[in-house]
Amino acid sequence: MTALSRKPLFLMLAIVASLAASPARAQSAVADGQKLAFDRGKGNCLTCHVIKGGDLPGTIGPELKDLKAKYPDRNELTAIIFDETKRNPQTMMPPFGRNRILTEQEISAIVDFLQTL
Repeated sequence: MTALSRKPLFLMLAIVASLAASPARAQSAVADGQKLAFDRGKGNCLTCHVIKGGDLPGTIGPELKDLKAKYPDRNELTAIIFDETKRNPQTMMPPFGRNRILTEQEISAIVDFLQTL
């Protein structure tokens, strides 16, 4: 087998490996997102929102359910968590991304979790 003929085979194997790992990575991101959302010292979503499976939720914000239907474009939900004051200057929700409370990766994991509700 020449180097040229091995390249497409290697590329195909890499694609198959990444597809096989994707569900595991997605599961991990959802679990990480739930952990962050329920963490009273980090995401702290339960302080203001009712979330299925969460203990002692607040009622300042709306119940977080059916979010994938409400926000089919995940970028909109990401933007809300990053800085809701851009959309609603009167919000009580902290700008988690702008104030560096959460990293972009953490916000993405929370969005992954919220889209499962």
